[in-house]
Amino acid sequence: MQYTAQHIAEILRTDHVAHPELSIRLLLTDSRSLTYPDQTLFFALTTPTGDGHRYIADLYRRGVRNFVVRRRPDTADACYANANFFVVNDVRQALQLLAQYHRASHQDMEIIGITGSRGKTTLKEWLNHLLSATTPTVRSPRSYNSQIGVPLSLWEIDDADRIGIFEAGISQRGEMSSLRDMIHPTVGIITNVGVEHADGFTSRSEKCNEKLLLFDHCPNIIYSTDDPMVVDCIETRFPRESLTSVSRIASNQADVNVTVTVNRATSSSTVDYSSTRYGKSGAFSIPFTSEAAAANVSLALATLLVMGIDPITIADRFATLPQVNTRLNVAEGINDCTVITDRYASDYPSLATALDFMQRRRPKDTRATVILSDMATNGHENSEQLYRYVDRLLARHHINRLIAVGQEISRHIDSFSSVEQRTACVDYADFVAKCAPSDFSNDLILIKGNGSPAIDKINEMLEGRHYETMLEVDLDAMVHNFNLFRSQLRPETGIVAMVKASGYGAGSYELARTLQSHGAAYLAVAVTDEAIELRNSGITMPIMVLNPKVTDYRTLFDHNLEPEIYSFDLLDQIIAEGQRCGVKGFPIHIKLDTGMHRLGFLEEDIPALIERLTDQDVVTPRSAFSHLAAADVPALDDFTSEQFAKFERCSSQLKAIYPQMMRHILNSTGITRFPEYQYDMVRLGICLYGIPTLTDGSHDELQPVSSLYTVVISIKEWPTGTPIGYGCREILTRPSRIATIPIGYADGLRRALGCGRTKVWINGTLCPIVGNICMDICMVDVTDAVCAVGDRVEVFGHHVSVMDMADTLGTIPYEVLTSVSARVKRVYFRE
Repeated sequence: MQYTAQHIAEILRTDHVAHPELSIRLLLTDSRSLTYPDQTLFFALTTPTGDGHRYIADLYRRGVRNFVVRRRPDTADACYANANFFVVNDVRQALQLLAQYHRASHQDMEIIGITGSRGKTTLKEWLNHLLSATTPTVRSPRSYNSQIGVPLSLWEIDDADRIGIFEAGISQRGEMSSLRDMIHPTVGIITNVGVEHADGFTSRSEKCNEKLLLFDHCPNIIYSTDDPMVVDCIETRFPRESLTSVSRIASNQADVNVTVTVNRATSSSTVDYSSTRYGKSGAFSIPFTSEAAAANVSLALATLLVMGIDPITIADRFATLPQVNTRLNVAEGINDCTVITDRYASDYPSLATALDFMQRRRPKDTRATVILSDMATNGHENSEQLYRYVDRLLARHHINRLIAVGQEISRHIDSFSSVEQRTACVDYADFVAKCAPSDFSNDLILIKGNGSPAIDKINEMLEGRHYETMLEVDLDAMVHNFNLFRSQLRPETGIVAMVKASGYGAGSYELARTLQSHGAAYLAVAVTDEAIELRNSGITMPIMVLNPKVTDYRTLFDHNLEPEIYSFDLLDQIIAEGQRCGVKGFPIHIKLDTGMHRLGFLEEDIPALIERLTDQDVVTPRSAFSHLAAADVPALDDFTSEQFAKFERCSSQLKAIYPQMMRHILNSTGITRFPEYQYDMVRLGICLYGIPTLTDGSHDELQPVSSLYTVVISIKEWPTGTPIGYGCREILTRPSRIATIPIGYADGLRRALGCGRTKVWINGTLCPIVGNICMDICMVDVTDAVCAVGDRVEVFGHHVSVMDMADTLGTIPYEVLTSVSARVKRVYFRE
């Protein structure tokens, strides 16, 4: 799609623009994702993360000439002579208005709109697979289903497209109407509706009715009759002729009746269906066995019947449904490499998203390598055109090396003229013959491909450790928790994100990268070495060092690390070293002891502290802070109140001398319980990692960030009376199936959790640990579980609570998280 600046001005109803002839092809809401500046229209959104107007100068310098803004820069005439500024009252509404216009310009398209609580992305990808083989199709990238994601998705509609598939996600009342007006679906699908009281709604029915707003004026609505609440909401709202019901329960008498028979031996299922309404019936196989797959297949089947696709075509296409994996994984690789793995759809839009993710994590002077499998055209351009477009995309992201893996992409290796190093490999054996492990050193590597065995093997080869036990770190969950607390703060209040102890055991670098990009004011670490690692990894944001007792203060100065100062001795040492190094005005953070009695200046120290500070110019207080000792103990609120009063008295004396100095005292619990004491910043610690500190419901929306997983490596059957493990500490009281899993106390699974004191989660069943935990392995009773060798085991995470494990051990969640051994592989991911 391509518009002139004049056309954009007419759509947005703005004043005349200075350069109406400029061409616009791309919409940008995040300055870090810039690719083609001369064709870009930037929307300066104001969000909880920040104000997009701050990035105008940098984007102009990089070549962007079109900006949608709420206010025109004061220096527009002098500094932005070649730019267009589209001034609007609401930048986000302008983005949505433009998308709505673009969608309305393609009235002849079939637009499928999908909403629901779960399964939207998988259903969208499967429908794309089922339809795009013969019909040019466009769809939302990944899970772009928000107020900003939907308009960016709709903008991808091209004149050649005949079908569009778009997700719509909401988190609160009042959001769906704007998504409806943009998407305006001709076919609507609701997957399901989540549990009551979730996501800002008072009930499931309230949430369902908000989601159903998407289907106002939609001529075809597809839904499952297996949830009575959904049935009641839909059938009382829409005319019968617009509805197509589907059910896997025979007694429901739906428009499309489906029976799914699982064959676990072949990891597949047979789907039988019949529809009197559409006069069709048949059967086909799918390569999945889960309940979620059966639900999505049923809705996809009904969609194809509504669209008039014949049973033979249906059977052929469903048999090749792909596994949908929306995760972007980041892991440590061989030879100091970092490996990003993306098994999402192999097409141009998903590659663009993955390259953007890669670019944001690329340290300076690091070689960028892309390993790319054959790509799908989605019914659009031929392969030659596609790979020419891909070459331009790689060039815009400054990719140094491309390794093409697959028959088709290898034929087009000469299309990638922009890449310095190009290697064509038809399969994994060819890759091994041409690429040795020693060829990869300190690279940032993107491995991109969906359903390619060669890609999976290459990923296994290049990742540094193959230990079956891993700690998965959900970066999206951390962002969710961060934003949850940010929503409780004033817009001007900054957040100090605690990443000490290697990010509470999760590993600090990827967390720091994510927090830096989402607007944290500061990172805080415990010791200088942690901070230096972050600086060496490319973290540029302010870092506070909470325990900076070092002999080489020059390290702090050289790396711009801001120390906590908690004693006169420490203050004198850093001043003396600063004088020797010629340092002036170096930022420090004054720790005040208001009741914790751990570290810090006492109230009676303040006059002497002020005298010492004002008698030198080496350091200057950037902030004064204290730590609450009992914020989570309501019975001690009087003590906490005295801490607040003491902090106010002490910090006010410093503030009078240093008016630009910030103040902070609230921790995670304090943010929730004492919001009136926000001051200039707050410190977000354990709750950032999804661990609640309050049991009154105020922290129920937190999502766990770290999940510890392993796999089943052996299963044996034993009769009643069999002893298990060291010391024969546990004797089986029934015939049992006992699984062995490769995790032990050397990995952080404390020995005290053995002999049934805790359980692990396997395929939906909690299974107790049997016998003593060994150094590297332990045994689990899987008699009541559906379980096979190779199945995944959750040690803690979404189903096994870190809090419960800590209670069993008589400790706190901090200790459980930070006890996970360094030999356990960390994998970071975003959906």
